Amino acid sequence: MRSATRLHDDGVAAINAGRLARARQLLEQARSATDDPDLSARIETSLAYVESETGDRDTALGWCDAALARPGLAPPTRAAVHGQRGLLHMLAGRNAEAIADLSASITRDAASEVIGRGYLNRGGVYLQQNDIAAASRDFQAAREPLVAAGADVEAAMADHNLGYSLMLAGDLVGALAAMDRARPVLAPLSAVSEATCDQDRAEVLLAAGLVDEGTTELAASARAYGSRRLRRRQAEAELALARARLDLAPELARTTARAAARHFQAAGTHAMATRARAIALAAELELGRLGPGALGRAELLAAELDEQDMRWSATMLRLHATAAATRRQLSGRAPAPGAPPRPGPGAPLVVRLLDRDVRAELAAASGRRASALQHLRAGLDDLHAWQSSFGSLDLQTGVAGRGVRLAARGLALAVGSGRPEVLLEWSERARMLASRVQPVQAPEDEQIVADLAELRAIAAEGGPRDAGREAALRQRVRERAWQHRGSGEVADPVTLDGLRSGLGDGTALTAYVVADGRLVALVVTAADVTWVDLGDRGPLDALLGGLLPDLDVAGSDLPEPMAGFVRAELAARLAAIADLLVGPVLGTVGDRAVVLTPSGVLAGVPWTLLPGFTGRPVTVAQSATSWLARRATPLRTATAGFVAGPRVARAEDEVTAAAKEWDGARVLTGSDATAAGVSGLAGSVDVLHVAAHGRHSAENPLFSGLQLADGPWFGYDVDRLRQVPDVVLLSACEVGRSTVRWGDELLGMTTAWLHAGARCVVASPAAVNDAAAYDVLVAVHERLASGEEPAVALAAAVPAVSAGTAPVPLTCYG
Repeated sequence: MRSATRLHDDGVAAINAGRLARARQLLEQARSATDDPDLSARIETSLAYVESETGDRDTALGWCDAALARPGLAPPTRAAVHGQRGLLHMLAGRNAEAIADLSASITRDAASEVIGRGYLNRGGVYLQQNDIAAASRDFQAAREPLVAAGADVEAAMADHNLGYSLMLAGDLVGALAAMDRARPVLAPLSAVSEATCDQDRAEVLLAAGLVDEGTTELAASARAYGSRRLRRRQAEAELALARARLDLAPELARTTARAAARHFQAAGTHAMATRARAIALAAELELGRLGPGALGRAELLAAELDEQDMRWSATMLRLHATAAATRRQLSGRAPAPGAPPRPGPGAPLVVRLLDRDVRAELAAASGRRASALQHLRAGLDDLHAWQSSFGSLDLQTGVAGRGVRLAARGLALAVGSGRPEVLLEWSERARMLASRVQPVQAPEDEQIVADLAELRAIAAEGGPRDAGREAALRQRVRERAWQHRGSGEVADPVTLDGLRSGLGDGTALTAYVVADGRLVALVVTAADVTWVDLGDRGPLDALLGGLLPDLDVAGSDLPEPMAGFVRAELAARLAAIADLLVGPVLGTVGDRAVVLTPSGVLAGVPWTLLPGFTGRPVTVAQSATSWLARRATPLRTATAGFVAGPRVARAEDEVTAAAKEWDGARVLTGSDATAAGVSGLAGSVDVLHVAAHGRHSAENPLFSGLQLADGPWFGYDVDRLRQVPDVVLLSACEVGRSTVRWGDELLGMTTAWLHAGARCVVASPAAVNDAAAYDVLVAVHERLASGEEPAVALAAAVPAVSAGTAPVPLTCYG
C-alpha cells in the first residue's frame, strides 16, 4: 500500500499532466492515510488547486483556510499554504489579497520551491496589474530557487512568464527567446500545457503584426481548453482573442468577449468576467452601437476595473467611450465630450497610441486640425521609437500595423486641409510606417544559413514534401531573423521645400494619395506645386480589379486571334486607368521624368505601360524621402553580373546577349547558378541581372524567391548579403509584386533588395513574356553600359501595349 506521501506526490504529478479527476482521487486517498498536520495541510493545498481548476473556487479556498487553521503548523508549511491561497486569489482576480498571501509565502523559513512559486505567482499578479517591471523582477527571482529545488517545470514557467512580460514591455525578440527556452519543458507535459505555450506565443505574434497567425493559434488554444472543460483557461484565450480583434473586427471581438465573460462567470472568476465585459462594450462603442446608457455603463465598468487595479484597461475603456461620444457629438446628438486624463509616459504603447488617436479625433471634431495632427505625429514618434529597436524588415513592417489608424486619420486630415505641405508630410508618414527606420546589416547566423539551405534542398528534390518540416524551418528562419537588433535611428520625412530643392529641373514627383474614399495627386516640381483632385476612388477600384490576372494572361504565348483580343482589352483597360491617374497630372508634369509615390492600393499598377508615362523615365519610389537619400551618392554601374536560372526559355540567350554589352561581365548558368554562386556574384558587381522563374509569397513575402539550380533564393538570402549591387534587374514572373502589409507599407522581393541597400530594382508585378523580355532587357543593358540611368534606359526600351505586342510591365523601383 502506498504511503500518504507517495499518494500526494502521485496526485501532484497527475495535476501537472492535466488529469484532474485522477489527481482528486489520489489526494483524497492521501488525506485519509495521514494524521500529520503538515502533510495534511500540503495535501489540502493540492486539493484546493484541483477544485480551483475545475471551477469550484469557494471549496478551494475552504481547503486553504482549513489548512491554515490547523494548530502547530511548521513555518515552511504555513508559507506553502499562503502561497496556494495567494494563487487562488490571483486566479479569481482578487489582486490585493493575492499579493498579501504570496508575499507571506516568500520567507526565510520557506522551502526553495515555495519561495520560487511565490515569486512566480506574484509576478503573475503584477502582470494582471500591468506592472511589467515588478512582474519581470519576480519572474527572474523565481528561477534560482526553483532550479535549486529541482523544480524544472516551474523554472520553465518562470522563463515562459518572463517572456510574456517582455512582450508587454515591447521586447518581442527577448519574449520569443524566453518562451522558446521554456517550451521544450512545458509543451510535452500535456495538451493543456502545450495549448498554454501556444496561446502566449500567439500573443507575441499578434504584437508583431502577424494577425492571421496569432488569431488562428489563439482560437486553437481556446478550443483545446474548451474540449477539456477548462473554462477559466478557455476564457483567458478568448479574452486575448477578443482584444486582438477589437480594431480590425469589432463585431467578432464583441462576440468573443461575451463568450469569455460567460466562461469566466462559470469558472467563478467574476473579476476576470468584468474585464471581458469591458472588451465587449469597447467593441460595441467601436461599432457605434450607443444604446441607452452605453456611456454610463462604460464608466461603471471602468470604475470596477480601477478597483481591481486594472488601471490601463480602465483607461482604454474610457478612451473608447470618449471616441464614441465624439462621433455622437459630430452627428448632432450630444454635446462635445471632455478630454480624458492623459495616461502619462509610463503607460503601455498600445494605451499611448489609442490616447493620441482619440485626442486627435476630439481635436478634429472641435475644428483644431493643427492640434489633431500634432497628436498623431506624437503617436507615430512613439511607435517609431519602439519599432527602431528591431533590425528585421519583416518585424518592422509587421509592427507598423499599430500606426495605421494614426496614419489614416492624418492622411484624411491632410486631404481636408487643402495645404500641399501638409499633404506631402502625411503622404510620406503613411508610406514610411516601417521605412523610416534606418536599416542595419544583419549579423551572420549559421542557423539561418543552414535552414535556408535545407528549404532549398526540399524545394529542389521534387515529389511529396514534408509540409511540417518545411513550416517549422520557415518559422525558425523568420523568428531568428527577428532577433536582429535595430539601429534605433529614424529618418524624418522630407519637407516640401526640401523636396523641391532636390528634384532638379528635369524631374517631377507625383504623390498619389487615397484617403476617405477620395483620390488626390500632389505634383511637385522645382518650380511649382499642384494639387489635383482625382475624384472618388470607386471607378479606379473597378479598373484595378482583375488587372494583374489580365497582365499575366496577356504576357503568355497565346494563339491568334485570342492574343490580339486579350491584349487589345488590356490596352483599353490601361488607357482607362491612365485617364484617371495620368491625364490629369500631365499638364504640370510636362516632359519631365517622373518619380511616383503611389498609395498601397496602386501597388500592382504597371506604370511604364500607362499612356502618358510610356516612353518617359518613371521611377516608383518607396517614399520621396528615400528617393532623395538614394540620389545623394553617384550610381555605380561599372561592373555587371548575370544569372540564368533553370527551365526558363531563352534565359541563357538573354543573359549572354546582355552580358556582351559590358566589359568583363560575369555570367552564371546551368549548375553554376546556385544560391552560393549568386550571393557571391551579388557582392562583387554594381549591376546584377537574374533571369529565372520567380514566385511571390503573400504569406511571408521575404520567402518570395528566384528559382536557381539548387532551389529558391529567398528574400531572406538577400537580406543577409554583406554588399549588394546598386542596380538589380529581375527578369522573373511575380517578384516585382508586393504584399500590402498595413496601409501603404509594402513588402516583397523588391523591398528586400532596397532594404539591403540596392539603389534601384527593375522588376515586374506580373508575368513577363520571355521573348518580349529578351528584347527589352538587352536594349536596357546597351544603354546602362553606356552610362544612362535605369529609368531612362527602361523608358527607351519598353513598348506601348497594343493588340500585336505582348506587355512588358517592367518597372524601375527605388
